[in-house]
Amino acid sequence: MDNATLARLLDETAALLEIDSADPFRIRSYRRAAEAVEQQTQPLAGMIDDPKQLQTIGGIGKGMAANIVDLVRTGSMPLRDELLTKYRPSMLELLRLPSMGPKTVALLWSALQVSNIDELEAAAKAGHLNTLPRFGQKQVDKILKGIEDHRKNTGRFRIDVAEDWADRIAALIREFPGVETITYAGSLRRGRESVGDLDLLVTGPACEPAVVSAAVEHVAALPIISQLLAKGQNKVSFTLRNNLQVDVRLLPRASYGAALQYFTGSKMHNVTLRQRAIRMGYTLSEYALARIEPEEGQNPIVAGATEDEIYGALGMQCIPPELRENCGEIEAAIKHELPSLITLADIRGDVHMHTVATDGTCTIREMAEAALARGRGYIAITDHSKNLAMTNGLDDARAQEHIRAIRQVDAEMEGRIRVFAGIEVDILQAGDLDLSDETFAQMDVVVASVHSHFQLPVEEQTERILRALENPYLQILGHPTGRKVLKRDAHHYDLHTVLKRCVELGIAVEHNAAPARADLSDSNLRLAKELGCKISVNTDAHAVADMDRLRFGITQLRRAWLTKADVLNTLEADAFLASLRPRP
Repeated sequence: MDNATLARLLDETAALLEIDSADPFRIRSYRRAAEAVEQQTQPLAGMIDDPKQLQTIGGIGKGMAANIVDLVRTGSMPLRDELLTKYRPSMLELLRLPSMGPKTVALLWSALQVSNIDELEAAAKAGHLNTLPRFGQKQVDKILKGIEDHRKNTGRFRIDVAEDWADRIAALIREFPGVETITYAGSLRRGRESVGDLDLLVTGPACEPAVVSAAVEHVAALPIISQLLAKGQNKVSFTLRNNLQVDVRLLPRASYGAALQYFTGSKMHNVTLRQRAIRMGYTLSEYALARIEPEEGQNPIVAGATEDEIYGALGMQCIPPELRENCGEIEAAIKHELPSLITLADIRGDVHMHTVATDGTCTIREMAEAALARGRGYIAITDHSKNLAMTNGLDDARAQEHIRAIRQVDAEMEGRIRVFAGIEVDILQAGDLDLSDETFAQMDVVVASVHSHFQLPVEEQTERILRALENPYLQILGHPTGRKVLKRDAHHYDLHTVLKRCVELGIAVEHNAAPARADLSDSNLRLAKELGCKISVNTDAHAVADMDRLRFGITQLRRAWLTKADVLNTLEADAFLASLRPRP
């Protein structure tokens, strides 16, 4: 029972409570607990023998701690069992349909025994919904349309894919005179590794109330639109050909900051922030931070134009978007204790990349020149070892020849950039490394990764990686969980134990900046930091253009609250080498 599963079960319980018309406070308590559990880096299953330890987590009280104990021990809890007996699990999906709230779901169940989307569609097409209160034909047609849209729009999109589409849309919107600023909000702005939809906020003279209608028409006619979903006074919603939904909002400058804060989220961050505003005598909405009871002659609007002034008026530091997950950032901002997060400008080197020697598309020299053009002070060429036959991996003889070629390019660069000799060596099934120690001894940087046998039992996979760590030449554990975002789950092993051993041996763990990997995840990065792990962020570039994806890695490091001091390759070249595990 991992934290993600616990969070899902608590969130589903909240949804069932909504269907049951339970007390709103009780529903919020389960939502808040689910959010808190999902953000924890320590496995809560290991805390159930001491429930008071669970209660130290914000959002987890005595009763919720008892629920977590039940979930870990039995896979369920009394309230969840009671609700699932009264209702059916498939009813949870009905709540994801447009305009389908818990009261409507409850009515459909009591009147027609509708408990899933297929049954709802059949009832609508058979005319059964028309017999219910408030269900005219227009509402029935809306439900059928919502079902169709839901089935097309249930997917998620990697952050780089979503950003690429957002850039294309923004370029088309900017063709309208008077558009000045287009900002991405929602989970894309928060830097989540995948997003479900896009929110774009637009400002400028064209977005002022007197002239906004023409701008709305321009957006609604964008050639990139596959289906126009809605067109309002200042909002246009549509889908793209890949079924990604996009909401564009045109905003006056005076409320831009409030809207940006509101639509960036996350939901629980906003709920907590609004509660603080109310305690201070304000109301916070997408339009402004305003006084609840302004004195006579006093302007009710306190702030709205920028996020800085909104957070400032609430007595807080302005919280970076990547941290807005209701994971302690509000409390830290009130105390003015937010960390100075790492930035792309802090990075000095990139020590995981490939060339034409294996499965890359560029030469050593081309990669070095490209890295220099991007401001890097050093790189490490780390082509694959022989176990990955499909990549033309290097055996010992070819690897040693490759080292000589790297040294030659390093000399040719005449100090403009350092080019280190390295390898991404395979961790074999038994935990051995794929090349000889004699070869490793000639290299500057040794990265070791798992590329096969992902389905080993947890104990065997853990032992495999722990054994690999004992090789004295291994310095960086590459893309440590092996996952691929939206395509392949992480291989299962005891990450906590492996990270602790990395700390003991002085081995760094990699965050692979490639958006397809984003590995370690943000929560795993927080765990690594808590344990004291050294961290390196690398592009795993196979071509020059891949070097530009380093910024996606920085975003995930920021989501994990990492600073410049937490990341090894913010150091200059000699200091970086000195920070790695000492050679035998």
